[in-house]
Amino acid sequence: MRTGAIAYWQGEYYQSRADKNGVSLLDYIHALFGLMVQTPAKRVLMIGCAGGSLATMLTRDSRKIMTVDVNPQAFAIARRYFALPDSVECRVVDGLEYLRATRRTFDAIVLDAFHGGYLPEELISDAFFALARKRLRKSGAIFVNVHVVNGNQAADQVAARMAESFSVVRILDRPAKKIRNAIVMGGAVRDLKRPKLAMAPRIESRKIADVLAAMRFRPRKRRLD
Repeated sequence: MRTGAIAYWQGEYYQSRADKNGVSLLDYIHALFGLMVQTPAKRVLMIGCAGGSLATMLTRDSRKIMTVDVNPQAFAIARRYFALPDSVECRVVDGLEYLRATRRTFDAIVLDAFHGGYLPEELISDAFFALARKRLRKSGAIFVNVHVVNGNQAADQVAARMAESFSVVRILDRPAKKIRNAIVMGGAVRDLKRPKLAMAPRIESRKIADVLAAMRFRPRKRRLD
């Protein structure tokens, strides 16, 4: 592309879109990054890699990143086209299976893994969040990217399951949009503020900043249809 932007698609869905330096051009990635940089998290587990833009950005912010993904091609694409640093540890494994098998602990876990536009059910199950809680250090936090379509209750459903294992759960959302990404987070997230653009890409930075400014924390719905 003339702008230097690069995009990674699977079917009709964006997996990643970044500038030529590997900085994301997707607003929800900047929302996640803007939340993460408010935390002291140094060791971060990312479930779902795609182009690895968030891992690249967090590494540049001196965080130590491990990514797991069931698709080995994602890692090759991320390193070749999206500037994923060699220091990012990559493993081809299902996220839930990794949590079951590992004894490592992390300061933060980020879940951004989709199949056909939806989070796999096993990755938003009660069992998943219970395991994630065990793999987080005492002051740790979990962040989940949720795709919301036409007013569905996906974010609230994830939040309800997360609340079974985490006493503090928050939703960052843009309810005025019918199709959007919301961030559901739990753990040491009580004091986090609405994220601002913390690492500007070479292009489209104003557009991303405007989206972040429109996002708000909202209460989760206690009654789900």
